[in-house]
Amino acid sequence: MSNPENTFTATVLGLPRIGPNRELKKAIEAYWAGRSDAAALHEVARNLRTTALTAARDAGLDSVPVGTFSYYDQVLDTAVLLGALPERVSGIADELDRYFAAARGNAEVAPLEMTKWFDTNYHYLVPELSAATQFSLHPDKPLAELKEALALGVPARPVVVGPITFLKLAKSVDGSDLLDLLPSLLPLYERLLTQLAEAGATWVQIDEPSLVTDLSAAELAAVRDTYQQLSQASSRPSILVATYFGRVGEALPALAETGIEGIALDLVAGGDADVAAAQSITNKLIVAGVVDGHNIWRVDPDHALPRLTGLREAGVSVAVSSSCSLLHVPYSLAPETDLDDRLRSWLAFGEEKIAEIRVLATALTDGETAVAEALAVARTAVADRKADPRLRVESVRERLAGLDADAISRTPADERRTVQQERLNLPLLPTTTIGSYPQTSRIRIARAELRKGEIDAAEYDARMRAEIAEVIALQEEIGLDVLVHGEPERNDMVQYFAEQLDGFAATINGWVQSYGTRCVRPPIVYGDVVRPEVMTVQWITYAQSLTSKPVKGMLTGPVTILAWSFIRDDQPLADTARQIALAIRDETVDLESAGIGIIQVDEPALRELLPLRKADQAAYLEWAVDAFRLSTAGVADTTQIHTHLCYSEFGEVIGAIAGLDADVTSIEAARSHMEVLDDLNAAGFDLGVGPGVYDIHSPRVPGTEEIEKSLALALKAVPAERLWVNPDCGLKTRRTDEVTASLRNLVAAAKALR
Repeated sequence: MSNPENTFTATVLGLPRIGPNRELKKAIEAYWAGRSDAAALHEVARNLRTTALTAARDAGLDSVPVGTFSYYDQVLDTAVLLGALPERVSGIADELDRYFAAARGNAEVAPLEMTKWFDTNYHYLVPELSAATQFSLHPDKPLAELKEALALGVPARPVVVGPITFLKLAKSVDGSDLLDLLPSLLPLYERLLTQLAEAGATWVQIDEPSLVTDLSAAELAAVRDTYQQLSQASSRPSILVATYFGRVGEALPALAETGIEGIALDLVAGGDADVAAAQSITNKLIVAGVVDGHNIWRVDPDHALPRLTGLREAGVSVAVSSSCSLLHVPYSLAPETDLDDRLRSWLAFGEEKIAEIRVLATALTDGETAVAEALAVARTAVADRKADPRLRVESVRERLAGLDADAISRTPADERRTVQQERLNLPLLPTTTIGSYPQTSRIRIARAELRKGEIDAAEYDARMRAEIAEVIALQEEIGLDVLVHGEPERNDMVQYFAEQLDGFAATINGWVQSYGTRCVRPPIVYGDVVRPEVMTVQWITYAQSLTSKPVKGMLTGPVTILAWSFIRDDQPLADTARQIALAIRDETVDLESAGIGIIQVDEPALRELLPLRKADQAAYLEWAVDAFRLSTAGVADTTQIHTHLCYSEFGEVIGAIAGLDADVTSIEAARSHMEVLDDLNAAGFDLGVGPGVYDIHSPRVPGTEEIEKSLALALKAVPAERLWVNPDCGLKTRRTDEVTASLRNLVAAAKALR
């Protein structure tokens, strides 16, 4: 290693930024609403950074990541850093408003596309690049945050998204190979390294999660050449290339051949193969990600310590780390007083993971006796979890074992289409929405009062029924063809179901960022899943009683519930998915028995769980499709099954979307201008499809003419008898006035084209 004295022993690859009580979310939304100014927003951000950085320092991390803070997204931040925002936002004079316009659009400007960050539920903004893109360096943010951290006495390690990952995640708007832009991009990274070194950085972390995906020979050569060039930059900090979310594999020797000083490996997802490969890299610091940054289970020291000691005994310089950024886990277990003590003892959120890292680092350097008490507590918790009887419910396992192929099969789609149309009598280009309607202040107040015991369940139910009645009346007045009940009773499309299923636990304050100011509280799947009673029937049947038009039953699919929860790691994902699917299947049957003719089972996370390596993808897609079909194949042909997918790169799962065999699939398409429809056609998709005709993640109200143009594009790819008209996604996060105006235009556009 070029600077053997310049090492560290304990770190994480990134810190959460939204605030332990979502302070940043609230401050940003206040700024958007005009209730506060930029100075107030920056002050909240500065306080959050100060608290997070000093807490990490005081917890014993001797290298702390800085620059992982963001007002919206780290990839968007990188586009700003490199002068690569789209031209359409350049006319916005204010820097902060220009940034937010790229993220979420405004009345005049469409936002960047948004999609999932590898196999997580975090979303990033997709840069738009071409062969003509001219980069320019704008390092104010990383330099300011480094200065801020050093002034606090924090051993700061600036973090930036690496050039390979930035280009591979970007969208080529002209079809060019974006890696051809590396020669113009790398000089900016070299200048940034020099400026960070001059500002006091001794290490810099360059995030390259794309290196855990399948790479061509040309891409591997680009990795090698890129980091050899950057390592030869003069007056630079030591370089740590951080990989995470999977096995590095063939990219590891490519990195090892370069002059960089450190490599971070995700040894939770990467496993024994990367451990073995790293044992030969004795001239660099290996930052060993043995504490899971993507899930919430306490680390098993008898699994982690042998990996660490094995590396050290092979002559490798080792630092202990989280496997990825702690962006993906809640801040702390401290508020979770409602969790039972036994379950709570099995868990580690962000604060607890930092403590685990410090314990493991101490055990590695000073011996286990130095932290004997902490290790004993961990071992007791790990053993207790394995012994808990809630982990196995034999009745569920026996029922699943007894299912045959008929349990995931329905009659041919053409036959179903005929009898469904006879029952539903829908017009050409039927209009609908995806499910949720705006969560009004009345809903939030009622939920808070119920939680505090200020109202009882009967009063809460009455208020939710009033909300449903209002939403049904609004849809009737607008003229939609297929209605929804608006989901006022649901706090979240996954948590709502998790709170009613055995084998799940919900948190009080376990917030994580999904995108921008959108935060979720993923439930915890800790045991076998059982549905004790109906979950949605009473709400849907009430809504249906208010109208003669069909009202969709709204359910969340098994893969999405799995993906948007913290999942048990003691059995295969497929087994847990089948258990959840069985619970959803029972709910679909009960909805049908109650007279509901359309049931939507959403699977927006189908692409999200797709393994990053192609060799692993077929097996995943097989069990994921089977789980969905298990959840939906229990109903009669006359019951129409819908599903919904959004904000993913769908190309790799197009065949699986067809395999779901849903009668109607609504899908995000507005930001990508209907491109997904050609992919569906190429895969032989011949079922109903509702490509989103406007983007609900932007405050823009699309005009009727704009929606007509989107539908005209869609009709070039999909015959009218199979085309549905709907927004991109649920409307929960939008204001009622925006929703009403947009839906009026949507209905008008559909009528015009009929």
